[in-house]
Amino acid sequence: MGDKIEIIIDERKVFAEPGETILHVARREGIFIPTLCHYPGTTNVGACRMCVVEVEGMRSLVAACAMPVSPGMRIKTDTKRVRDAQRIILELLWAAGDHNCLTCEKNGACELQDLIYRFGIEEPRFKITPPGYEKEETSVMIARDLNKCILCGRCVRACNEIQVNEVLDFSYRGSRAKVGPAFDTDYRSSECYFCGECVDACPVGAITFKPARFKGRPWEERKVKTTCTYCGVGCQMDLHVFDGKVFKVSGNAAYGEPNGGSLCIKGRFGLEFIHHPARLRVPLIRRKKGGDLEEATWEEALDFVAQRLREIKEKYGANSIAGLASARATNEENYIFQKFIRGVIGTNNVDHCARL
Repeated sequence: MGDKIEIIIDERKVFAEPGETILHVARREGIFIPTLCHYPGTTNVGACRMCVVEVEGMRSLVAACAMPVSPGMRIKTDTKRVRDAQRIILELLWAAGDHNCLTCEKNGACELQDLIYRFGIEEPRFKITPPGYEKEETSVMIARDLNKCILCGRCVRACNEIQVNEVLDFSYRGSRAKVGPAFDTDYRSSECYFCGECVDACPVGAITFKPARFKGRPWEERKVKTTCTYCGVGCQMDLHVFDGKVFKVSGNAAYGEPNGGSLCIKGRFGLEFIHHPARLRVPLIRRKKGGDLEEATWEEALDFVAQRLREIKEKYGANSIAGLASARATNEENYIFQKFIRGVIGTNNVDHCARL
């Protein structure tokens, strides 16, 4: 097997690459290990301890997300000791915050909720005392409820390591620990770029997509993969559709390039135009000089444009015409456009607005 490392997981012989973690190997082999703080593309920190496993020869349980494999390692993921530890961790996380699923925007897509259900926990054995933080509603895009925060640090690492905006971090210590911008300010008063990477990273309802509030639940929605129209990069994303309307946008790392699941502020939050009543839905042309714009078919509009371009070129020459390409079109469409201006119209008066 070359440089591959042989290990045993739950009495199964598997092979791993040098440097791989136990969690990575287990997931590739279809072995379930629960996680909350693990987030692909960021540093493995082992903060939540949900992924603890037994490793033969080690006294304590180890975090699978942060433990590299070594030759001959024997691992057990489903023993009573492991499940008891994971269960009490879940109960502590549940009891440490205000996780009211009835009104939580993350209901149905909450990773903490999923694990509590999977472990069959009816209620935590510890008394629930919410931290009592005020909800942050200063932004029209992102809502924060730190009473639901489980301090997994995924938003911090997503902000610092994926987007490299370095806006979020931990502050205070012990029971007062919380996540947020510097000097404990709100998002709007901070240096936040509102890319929304933290929204996708948060496994619970602590950071949510504010415009989607009360607009649709995960079990009601339909996800539609599409390409962002705001520029020519071609970012892939999911539209969340309910009752025929787009109410939320999210990134999806599974789609890979070019954006790897990340989105900018326009792609993630600039969706109000989709259902705006003033949005143009058909071409408009001015049939008479000085007249009003009137609705037309695409065939009529294209014929009208072609006829006017021909008339202007014949009367004033090709250099009396200029073309301005769009940053919202693809590279291929912009190439065809400049080819049309140069080859068909016969002028080099063509430019491109890459600044939205």
